[in-house]
Amino acid sequence: MAVLRSRNRRRTGDEALIRSLYEEHGRALLAYATRLTGDRGAAEDAVQETLVRAWRNPDALVNGKGSVRGWLLTVTRNIVTDQYRAKAARPTEVGESAAPPPLQPDHADAVADSLLVVEALDRLSAEHREVLQEVYLRDRSVAEAAAVLGIPPGTVKSRSHYALKALRDAYASGRTAGKEFAA
Repeated sequence: MAVLRSRNRRRTGDEALIRSLYEEHGRALLAYATRLTGDRGAAEDAVQETLVRAWRNPDALVNGKGSVRGWLLTVTRNIVTDQYRAKAARPTEVGESAAPPPLQPDHADAVADSLLVVEALDRLSAEHREVLQEVYLRDRSVAEAAAVLGIPPGTVKSRSHYALKALRDAYASGRTAGKEFAA
C-alpha cells in the first residue's frame, strides 16, 4: 500500500513538473523548434518529445549542471537533428495516385461518325452543301452567307434547315445500319 502511495505522489509530482516546464518554456521551445524545422507540425512533435524525455529523466533537470531551459533546448535540437537524419536516410516517399491514369478513349467511333457525315454531305445537293459550308464551316451569318451566295436570306435559312434535316436522317440511318452490322 505504501508503494502505491509513493508511486501516486511521484506521478503527481512528475505531471506537475512537466506542466510547469511547458508553461514556463513551451513557447520558447516551440519557437526554436519551428525555426529549426520550418514546419509547425514537426516543431510541435519535437516539443512533445522533449517534454516526454524530461518526464522520463526528471533527475537531469535538477542535477545543477546548467539551466533547465538550456537542457530542454539541447534536447529539442537533438530531436530535430535525429528527425532530419532519419528523413534523409529514407528514400523520398511518393504518394499513391488516387486513380489510375485515364485510358485513351477509342477513336474508332469518331472515325466512323466522320465517315457517316462525309457520306451524308455527299448525298446533299450542291446548293444545300454550299449553304452549310458558308454558315457552319466559314462561320458566316445568314445575311453574310446570302450575300456571298447571291441568294435571299430566307433561302439560306430554308436550305440550311432542310440540309441539316437530311444530314440528321442520313446520320441516324447510318448509325442504325452500323449497329445492325456490328451485332
